[in-house]
Amino acid sequence: MLGKVIAINISETKGVPKTSIPEANMIADFGIEGDAHAGKWHRQVSLLANESVDKIRKQGFQGLCTGRFAENLTTEGIELWTIPVGSKVYIGQTLHEVTQIGKECHFGCAIKKLVGECVMPKEGIFTKVIEGGKVKVGDEIRVVPLESGEQE
Repeated sequence: MLGKVIAINISETKGVPKTSIPEANMIADFGIEGDAHAGKWHRQVSLLANESVDKIRKQGFQGLCTGRFAENLTTEGIELWTIPVGSKVYIGQTLHEVTQIGKECHFGCAIKKLVGECVMPKEGIFTKVIEGGKVKVGDEIRVVPLESGEQE
């Protein structure tokens, strides 16, 4: 599966829409330098497909831009939620492992208040950074299929 990064988004606090930046430094076993979600845990980087955001835009929220769902990477060309947990994903110079698909959305978060519905709990994914490096807008995303016998 191939896709691309269309936006990189960070914030200093959790639970708020993020601000787009042209490139990011991904740190192994930590996440994106300068982002509130970085740390030694399983949800270091969040990804959401622009195609998922389009579903909300079609409901009348045309002004939604990247980062509004607090995703670190907005992608294009891959149905992220179909990538099995444990899969490896190359993003620019970096290597990630998919650790979670979707999440429980906390009640009354800023994103849900702003938009009325959040696609992150169903279609967003989370990764852990295995090999760090730079990621830039436009970088290719390549999913490495799980080998036979590997399980979620």
